[in-house]
Amino acid sequence: MFRMSAIALAMAILSTHGAAHAQDAAAIARNRDPGAVRVRYMVNDVAASVAFYAKLGFKVEGASPYFAALSRGDVQLLLSPVKGPGGASQPMPDGRQPAPGGWNRIVLNTPDIQRDVARLRGEGVHFRNEIVSGLGGKEILLDDPSGNSVELFQPG
Repeated sequence: MFRMSAIALAMAILSTHGAAHAQDAAAIARNRDPGAVRVRYMVNDVAASVAFYAKLGFKVEGASPYFAALSRGDVQLLLSPVKGPGGASQPMPDGRQPAPGGWNRIVLNTPDIQRDVARLRGEGVHFRNEIVSGLGGKEILLDDPSGNSVELFQPG
């Protein structure tokens, strides 16, 4: 149920604001504090990705079908589609195409990893593994709708 309402919200944001809002989103990304942490993920579907990251506590700063700027605390997450007019969507000189996925990831701290995992599983989020304990605490990897990895981490 939450998944559908989050996707509906993301679609409403995208359709309501259109291309003009894409320029706003790009302006937000450009005018951000240059010392701030910014991460760009390539995604297959901007609206589905906006809905997913809303589940993880990100706020939408601006969104369009071709770009979204989200934030959580001091981190700004930029979402770009693999195909579109933006610079991040353009192929490299050797022909390689932008693609989502891989093992690089953002790490989101949580005070209660068990609670968050149970909530997200209930919302249909795909996890790569089970909670593991390491030297610094507990962690688990989940995938966004495009296969980009996100780590939930509870310090020990």
